[in-house]
Amino acid sequence: MIATPFLVFLIIILLAMGLFIVKQQTAVIVERLGKFHSVRYAGLNFKWPFIDTKSKPINLRIQQLDVIVETKTKDDVFVHLKVSTQFQIPKDRVKDAYYKLEDPAAQITSYIFDVVRAEVPKMRLDDVFVRKDDIAIAIKSELNDAMMEYGYNIIKTLVTDIDPDAQVKAAMNRINAAEREKVAAQYEGDAQRILIVERAKAEAESKRLQGKGIADQRREIARGLEESVDVLNRAGINPQEASALIVITQHYDTLQAIGQDTKSNLILLPNNPNAASEMLNDMVVSLVAANKIAEDNKQEEK
Repeated sequence: MIATPFLVFLIIILLAMGLFIVKQQTAVIVERLGKFHSVRYAGLNFKWPFIDTKSKPINLRIQQLDVIVETKTKDDVFVHLKVSTQFQIPKDRVKDAYYKLEDPAAQITSYIFDVVRAEVPKMRLDDVFVRKDDIAIAIKSELNDAMMEYGYNIIKTLVTDIDPDAQVKAAMNRINAAEREKVAAQYEGDAQRILIVERAKAEAESKRLQGKGIADQRREIARGLEESVDVLNRAGINPQEASALIVITQHYDTLQAIGQDTKSNLILLPNNPNAASEMLNDMVVSLVAANKIAEDNKQEEK
């Protein structure tokens, strides 16, 4: 009678010792007498005390491993590549992941080093930046084929950083800066050329309009003189006297215009009342002589 409650109590203790809880997104391997027995998932589970043993929780969530690889490019530049690999243990491959591979991180790192040092030396430094996705795809393909055998599924592989030597980066920055300065100089040269061309066009147009204005001015002056001579002729003044009157009138108009400027200096030469007529006669004689010389030259050329 005394042994029965004790036996019941012992059985309860043993059963309680066999109960264990597995958290969400984890799994536990149960071994019976050192041999694989089963895989237990999230929830309340039971194992036989002293007979069954359980492993540490195995993570079933997606994990990430960051690896930095130093390698050399085709143009002999040493670079550091940061490769981020995301992997997961499928529920149906927990046994393989636990028993077949002791250090998965080291195994994945080895494959990453192998693929990177096989692919990058085929590329120039600029191509490494452009084709980093190709490097990531090659790593994922190699890893997925190799790690699936051990119960690991490679979700994604990314080349997250490419870091050349500091001197190489400085040289690349100088090349980029020089290229940009070259383009800027070309644009400035084009702008200066356009400015010079447009300025020349504007100056040519200004000269054309100025010449047209002078021609129109002279034409109007000639028309005014012609009208003045006609008016004087109708008043009974002969052409020579009319011309002398116009010349003397323009002479005094010029003197008046000069006198309006307070900073101008005017020197008046001695003359007589017949000065205008004499000036006109001198102009006529000069024009006749010039015409005579021009006709003589034409005859000599013939």
